[in-house]
Parts: sequence; structure tokens; C-alpha cells
Amino acid sequence: MAQGLKLKAVGTNFSLKDHIYDVLKDGITNMNIYAADANLKLEERKMADQLGISRTPIREALARLEQEGFVDIQPRKGIFIKRKSLVEVLEMVTVWAALESMAARLVTIHATDGDIGSLRRMVSDYTKKEAREHMDEYSDANIRFHKRILELSECAMLKSIADDLFLHMRAIRARTMAEADRVNLSVDDHMHIIEALEKRDSDLASKLVRKHTMQLHAHIRQSWHEFTDPPMDVHGNAIDVASGSEQKSTG
Repeated sequence: MAQGLKLKAVGTNFSLKDHIYDVLKDGITNMNIYAADANLKLEERKMADQLGISRTPIREALARLEQEGFVDIQPRKGIFIKRKSLVEVLEMVTVWAALESMAARLVTIHATDGDIGSLRRMVSDYTKKEAREHMDEYSDANIRFHKRILELSECAMLKSIADDLFLHMRAIRARTMAEADRVNLSVDDHMHIIEALEKRDSDLASKLVRKHTMQLHAHIRQSWHEFTDPPMDVHGNAIDVASGSEQKSTG
């Protein structure tokens, strides 16, 4: 079954305009948009029905999300969740590697032993076997692990930049965790990173974090191809999201 957008129910005390934006953004960023069966097309009427509201605040939220690069609105064709191109994905991973490697260096300087211990507790429940058997849970734990390193850097600007980038990186990490032997690699790498942080070895911690993320870069560069294909419209024609043009499907 194709994976589609899941929206949380609308509460009662809120600014409707901002709340609908938050609900849609949360739904999109928590969706595995790079999965082969991901349903990227959004239906205004369906979303309005799900949330029990008119379509006007939906349109306003979608316009804001388009400006931020999360959706692509194509007149007479539809609204699509926007995947990054392969080049963009690789660039994001490179930037993430730079940010987190610096964060790891700062952790060795600023974090307490208890702070670093919190990283070990995050991954201690997962052997390689358990990580493979509980892939979704481990994927979430993996995400929390990397975000925690940024948090412990005590550099607010670094974390802010990384948080914005991570909204796009979440789906990339979610997909890759199930590919090749990346779960086993992740478990080993996390433990080596923690050990370097515990030893306050700034150079080694920075190096290991950067290497860990750039291995993700190499995996994507070698293995990812299909998500760069344009989405299909209701007639089965390929949609060029950059130019808005259609091409007859050959598949």
C-alpha cells in the first residue's frame, strides 16, 4: 500500500493559520518521502476533510511550505511533496557531516560526563540483532542520537542551522537505515563515537562523526537512483517539477 500523508487532528486553542501550517509540515517531514511507494500528491479537499476545516487555510499553509521547499504547486496539475534531487541530497549530507563533526568536537569540550552518558543510554538497548528486528524504533533512536550530539555542542546557531537541515534529512536517514548493511554499521559507529567523546578526544570524535556521515554520502551516491524520477500525474505522464512540463511515460 502506498505511503501517504498522515495528519494529526486539529486542536481547539490555536491560531488556525499557523496551526495548519505546523500540522502539514509535521506530516510531511515525518513521512518517508523517498520510499518507492510514497504517495507524493496532496489533495486539498481530502486534507480539508481530514482536518474538518475549509480549504482556505490549507492553501495558505501550502503556499508557505512551497516557499520553504517542501511542496511544489503546479497549476492545473496538482500539489506534490517535493523530493530533493540526488545532487541536493548529497550536498545536504555533506553539510550535515560538517555541522555534526564540529558539534562532536564541541561536545568533548562542553558536555558533562552525564551528558555524554545520555548518548550511551540512547543506543544501549540495541544490539545489531535487536536493531534489525526493530528497525523503525532503531531508526528513531538513531535520529535522536545525532540530534543529541548537536544539542550537547552548546552552540545555539550550529544547532539551529542543523535543525532546519534535519527537516529534510529525516526522510533520507529513515530510508537508508534499511538498506545494505547500514544498521550494523550504525550500531558499531555509534559506540566508537561515544567512546571517543568519553575520552574527550576532540580530533577522533570529530573524525569518526564525519566519517560516519560521509559513508552515508557514499551509499546514496552509489545506490540511489529511482527517487530522482519525476512524479506521475493522474494520466500517467511524468511531471518535471523544475519546469512544470509533462513527458509521456515510457514505463
